[in-house]
Amino acid sequence: MPSRRELLVAGLGSAALGLGLGGAGAQTEPLPKLNVMVPSGPGGGWDQTARTMELAMRTDRLVRDYRVEHVLGAGGAIGLTRFLATRKGKGDEMLVAGMVMLGALAANKSPAKLTNATPIARLTGEFEVIAVPANSPLKSMRDLVAMFNADPGKVSWVGGSAGGSDHILAGMIAKAVGGDARRVAYVAYAGSGQALASLLGGQTTCGVSGWGEFGEQIKAGKLHPLALSSDVRQPGIDVPTLKEQGIDVELFNWRGVFAAPGITPAQRAALVRLIERMVKGPSWQAELKKKDWTDIYLAGDAFGKYVSDETARITHVVAELGLTK
Repeated sequence: MPSRRELLVAGLGSAALGLGLGGAGAQTEPLPKLNVMVPSGPGGGWDQTARTMELAMRTDRLVRDYRVEHVLGAGGAIGLTRFLATRKGKGDEMLVAGMVMLGALAANKSPAKLTNATPIARLTGEFEVIAVPANSPLKSMRDLVAMFNADPGKVSWVGGSAGGSDHILAGMIAKAVGGDARRVAYVAYAGSGQALASLLGGQTTCGVSGWGEFGEQIKAGKLHPLALSSDVRQPGIDVPTLKEQGIDVELFNWRGVFAAPGITPAQRAALVRLIERMVKGPSWQAELKKKDWTDIYLAGDAFGKYVSDETARITHVVAELGLTK
């Protein structure tokens, strides 16, 4: 027969598993509250990520109270600055960010750094798409490049925040075709909704955005896609890559979540575990397929190293393209 001490130890072990303090297979209670900051306007990629997280977490009963806060300005720098200053040590706060923010921070020489936040997980990635209104005379990247080389000022590129992935891609294309990235007439908007309205209204020549933000309008026939920034064609998307059309450029946009600075190792582990349960859950996986998002989940220390390396790379690209203010 087991001793009283053995029974007590076994009971404590079971309780720890029930509270989510055990291994990967542990069952946990729903998180009481999670506040998520989106450092941009509604409708953009970060907002879509936060809202999809909310859907998945509520549906799979991972959190009881989920709240989203939008803080606009400077490509996410204002939101990041506020997050770092006001959320220190809070284990129920998260920030959605990604490559777009790295470019904007570099372009604006912001003192706030994404590496100052606590990296939790990289979630999704998508390649960019270059598109024009359906009635545009431009039918291919060759047409767009010819127009740009003839007079860069006559080609207006609309996309997200200055210095973000959309802006960087436009500059990389200009450089790859022999032009000057600094001559790209780029029209920046904080949210994809305004950029899309500008493009559909014929106010700008072409638009640059993630497939998830332009995809529905392309499928509806309102936008005509010229190219994807992927290295190879994407399954189910009949759009040629830039490389196929002789433009040696590829760009990958990623999005992830960060926790507040100064949280404890236990708080960080709990948030990493929460996100892991979400990404492996049925609701999140279903939304990835629905939205054509690529799952590039990477968590913890490995994600932290990735963010550091990516910060250095994007900062160099922004400076090389003359986008630093």
